[in-house]
This record gives sequence, structure tokens and C-alpha cells, in this order.
Amino acid sequence: MTPRQDGRPIFMVLADQIADDILQGNYPVDSAVPSTNELAAFYRINPATAGKALGRLVDQGVLERRRGIGTFVAADGPDILRAQRQEAFHEDFIRPAVAEARRLGLTLDDMVALIRKDSP
Repeated sequence: MTPRQDGRPIFMVLADQIADDILQGNYPVDSAVPSTNELAAFYRINPATAGKALGRLVDQGVLERRRGIGTFVAADGPDILRAQRQEAFHEDFIRPAVAEARRLGLTLDDMVALIRKDSP
């Protein structure tokens, strides 16, 4: 079972799945994440691919390697992920929405009212 692919390299998709699990609380701060070999066996992928996914999250400061015992969620790992995702949300959705609102002549109050229509 390979990670769901969306045209991106498998290691990136896997890294995002692990990040999703961290944000959902499946891997709390200071908990171990599956090892390279566990991920490779579970997803039936090359261990180098699984290692690259973990390495990506280590490089971002989300995970930390503890010599001889495994890879763990860093203390500020969830905060780093939230900040990254908020920035991506801003770039992918908010910035284009604001540009379209300007073209339509909407005010900030108009935009807030539209957002509230879909809020619980």
C-alpha cells in the first residue's frame, strides 16, 4: 500500500501524511514515529524513500533523531507545522481570495460576512 500519490514524489506525500498525523495528535510531542524500516515495510516502498520522508521532517525541525533509540516529535514540531500550513493557506487561498475580492469591489466587511455564511 503506497501512500496516496498526487503527482508529487512519494517521500513528500509520506512526509505530509506523517505531518498530518502529528497535527491530528496521533503522534504527540516527544512520541516516537515509525522507523524507516517500519514505514518501508508498511507502505511497501524503498527504505531510502521512507528515510527521505523522515529526513525532510527532521530538517524542518518537526522531528528529532535520538541516537540509538529512534525518531521523535520535537517539542515545537506541531507549532512548526501549523506555521508552515498557515503560510501555505495564506498563499494558496487568502491571497487569491483578496485579489478576487478587490476585482469585485468587496470590502473587508463583505469578505468577513461571506466567510461567516460558511462558519458554524
